[in-house]
Amino acid sequence: MPQMSPMSWWLLFIYFIILLIMFSIMNYYILFYKPQTTESNNLKNFSMNWKW
Repeated sequence: MPQMSPMSWWLLFIYFIILLIMFSIMNYYILFYKPQTTESNNLKNFSMNWKW
């Protein structure tokens, strides 16, 4: 079974690094999370009555 040459290992490494970077960029920019405004409004009107 022939072994891979060093250049082939280098290209394989570069290929997987590029895949990792592209996957990370896609996950960062494609997913869009909407801020939840309903909870922030409820927290403003919340008053605490301490009963010691």
